[in-house]
Amino acid sequence: MTASVIEKNAVERIHVERREYKGKPYIDIRAHADFGNGEGFVPTKKGVTLPPDRLGELIEALQSIQEGKA
Repeated sequence: MTASVIEKNAVERIHVERREYKGKPYIDIRAHADFGNGEGFVPTKKGVTLPPDRLGELIEALQSIQEGKA
């Protein structure tokens, strides 16, 4: 699956992707880090998953923050 990637800093990236688990789709927003061990960027425990039908709520919340309403 293709992820949208946001560069957070030199050793951490945020991956946003649509995934599937046990036949159910979900949205995964997760930090990936390069720990310098030669494995490159790997997923961390820092993240959130939500069902796709809640994506609109997340987008609205982020827009409110961007507009200074939250």
